[in-house]
Amino acid sequence: MNPTWSRFNITSIVLGFAFLYLPIVLLIVFSFNESKLVTVWGGFSTKWYVSLFHNQGLMDATWVTARVGVISATVATVLGTLAALTLTRYTRFKGRVLFSGMVFAPLVMPEVITGLSLLLLFVAVGLDRGFLTVTLAHITLTMCFVAVVVQSRLVSFDRSLEEAAMDLGATPVKTFFQITLPVIMPAIVSGWMLAFTLSLDDLVIASFTSGPGATTLPMKIYSQVRLGVTPEINAACTILIAVVAIGVIIASLANKRREVQRQLDEQAAQRG
Repeated sequence: MNPTWSRFNITSIVLGFAFLYLPIVLLIVFSFNESKLVTVWGGFSTKWYVSLFHNQGLMDATWVTARVGVISATVATVLGTLAALTLTRYTRFKGRVLFSGMVFAPLVMPEVITGLSLLLLFVAVGLDRGFLTVTLAHITLTMCFVAVVVQSRLVSFDRSLEEAAMDLGATPVKTFFQITLPVIMPAIVSGWMLAFTLSLDDLVIASFTSGPGATTLPMKIYSQVRLGVTPEINAACTILIAVVAIGVIIASLANKRREVQRQLDEQAAQRG
């Protein structure tokens, strides 16, 4: 047997994947359970998905979560991209260390401290907690992740492409939108998806910054789980897993297609 694939290695990999994914598989399976008891299999049924869409509380929480996720991910992507450009292109300016520390602080700061700090800030400025405060909190949380992803792409970016475009008469703005932006777009898309996923998953910070009418889906699920897991929660979680999985697959296929097209363009340029 190949020493790199010994029984110990195979067993470790199988146990590791089982530990990570077996609970998710069980959750998906029991979302189709006929029985109202989530631990007793009573036959196949999709009635809990129908019941889920008639649960107004969960539907309202889902709509709030989707709006917060899209808005916060979009704003965080713009701000994170600008922060990454600043840290990559302008290596020397006063306050760079402070700026870098402020951008990346949420990466290492516990969410409890971040949520409490934002709560005290909103109270101090007299901003009522609700949809706006949750969105601002998620922008603060996710912007640093976007900055890390985009900055890692900008570090390996070939600046000669921009210089060649400007030598041919392109303005800096036109160069950015026609040269820089298309090259770093995969990183920007990845950053947006990461920001949206983090916003979708957040519970701690949203608990500190939410208010009446701004209950997110994780908060709603957590409040119901404390009273007992229901098949409707299994159905809601299964739909979330499917949405995230489909998004990841689409993004992977798009990046692969873009990479293949880039290789074809390079081959055509070499032949020309």
